[in-house]
Amino acid sequence: MPESQRTSSSGLSVPGASRRPPRGALFAALVAATLLATAPASAQGSGDGFLFRRPIGGLVVHGGFASTTSSGDLYSFLTNQFTLSKGDFSAPSFGADLLVRVAPRLDVAFGGGIAGSKKVSEFRHFVDLNNLPIQQTTSLVRVPLTAGARFYLAPKGRSIGEFAWIPNKVVPYVGAGGGMMWYRFRQKGDFIDFQTTDVFPDAFQSSGWTPTAHALAGVDYSLNPRFALNGEARYTWAKGRLSDDFTGFHGIDLSDIGINLGLNVRF
Repeated sequence: MPESQRTSSSGLSVPGASRRPPRGALFAALVAATLLATAPASAQGSGDGFLFRRPIGGLVVHGGFASTTSSGDLYSFLTNQFTLSKGDFSAPSFGADLLVRVAPRLDVAFGGGIAGSKKVSEFRHFVDLNNLPIQQTTSLVRVPLTAGARFYLAPKGRSIGEFAWIPNKVVPYVGAGGGMMWYRFRQKGDFIDFQTTDVFPDAFQSSGWTPTAHALAGVDYSLNPRFALNGEARYTWAKGRLSDDFTGFHGIDLSDIGINLGLNVRF
């Protein structure tokens, strides 16, 4: 960004306490709702049919929505100077998790996903010499690659004899994990030099890899021995560094709360 624009941002304070409900409280409410809704149902019966052996894992393909926390001085600057809101960085998400059974109620999970937002904006307080908006496009892409564990709060099914396995209808679980996240934040369009009031085209970008961690709660609802519907709430924490294009800012918040629905294919 222009040096004068960067300087104007340096006085902005990092919001220490959001006026919105705490994201941690929202995630805790989602976890509690999942457990309360599924615990009574887990004892109600089994899925139809059986497999000839206990599944050794599964593949969950899911999609949903990732609501970013959008905290920090960068987001404060963006929402003050441009016609952007913090909700503009939330986005649809897609991903998959490979599950490997290591114990009757414990799976190891290897996952990957992608979430990306793109928004056209303009300066809130400035127009060009023709009284037209000064526009730019702001985008944020996040690609987490993770490993973790899922602990099931009820048995996933039961064996009948030596060769048959019957799934339980509803099985809730909790889990946690970590990994690495690739991210790219980019602004491209027209900008203002506040010293000369000249309007100029440019592009500012920051990308790279950063550590990430997550906690989750979810439920599998068996359709038959091979397939189950999956619902999950996941809190992801990550914070990335910014390039020299964004000198003066204290990194970028990449955290979000995601709600996903998917299909679990047992194997």
